Amino acid sequence: MLLRKFRGIGPGVILATFLIALALWLNSFINPQSPSSVAFETDPMPLYGLIQSAFRTIPAIGILFSFCLVLLMAFLLVNYNTSEFFISERTFLPAIIYVLLSGLFPQFQILNPVLPAAVFLILAIRRIMAAYRIQGTAFNFFDAGLLLSAGSLFYANLMWFGLLIIIGIVLLRTGKIREWIISLLGLAAPWILIFGFYYVIGNDTGSLLSLLGNNLFFKSPGVYMPGITIAALIILAIIIITSLGHLLVHIKSKKIKSRKTFYLLIWELLISLALLIILPSVSAEVFWLTGIAASYLITHYFVFSGKKVISEFIFAVIFILIILVQVTNII
Repeated sequence: MLLRKFRGIGPGVILATFLIALALWLNSFINPQSPSSVAFETDPMPLYGLIQSAFRTIPAIGILFSFCLVLLMAFLLVNYNTSEFFISERTFLPAIIYVLLSGLFPQFQILNPVLPAAVFLILAIRRIMAAYRIQGTAFNFFDAGLLLSAGSLFYANLMWFGLLIIIGIVLLRTGKIREWIISLLGLAAPWILIFGFYYVIGNDTGSLLSLLGNNLFFKSPGVYMPGITIAALIILAIIIITSLGHLLVHIKSKKIKSRKTFYLLIWELLISLALLIILPSVSAEVFWLTGIAASYLITHYFVFSGKKVISEFIFAVIFILIILVQVTNII
């Protein structure tokens, strides 16, 4: 019953999504969490440093900024499916799932660089897929590289998602050398500009390299997770794996562009998980990025699963788990 209500696209669903987001973030507004000692807080990337300086004196404004970015991400996730229709149903489910996932780690419901980076990531994915069946050289890959590189000026580890451009070229194109070159130029352009800016104003460009190195390879301190959060992560992992398996079983029946879109999203999920496992600088904050693919995979399962009772049960479980995480954090 709950899932059926959120599968719609009426104004009531939009209002409910906003109210749920507000409820999940309310405690963060009332009792703001202190920033952690991770590298992106102690040695912020250039663009995140500007935002951090602007909001440092009023933490609630920084939290409001992050809250608005969550709502923007919810809109972009729904808008992408609405415009491309790769899930084959117009639904606000990707938005509500991403909003629910935003309550999974209350300690990250603060001003952070990963949410701005997530906005750049979803926009880059859209630009990559827009290259489908373009005649001649597709400059979309330059745009995608530009977006990812600009996002890395907030959260350095976003630059690893440049792999998505390579994967996109392999999935969509014949691999013209010109497209490989313009992709690299797109990735390099924002960093060339920032190094040039540092040089012009007399800042040490070596400090920028050191800043980048710290953000990419500095060991991030562990994140405390109560038992309920660990249980929620395990159950969500099972749900995502189930959703992925369901998608792979049915993916050959989809249109070519829809199929390739899902393949790119799966790679986005795998890259984010690989970064979490391999890089010491990546911690639980990566869930803002993992949530992009996860929201679409879970939505696809809910839309196409023939076992509606099970889908309703799974959605209720997700809902209850997030509520328990929030209640435990308040207590």
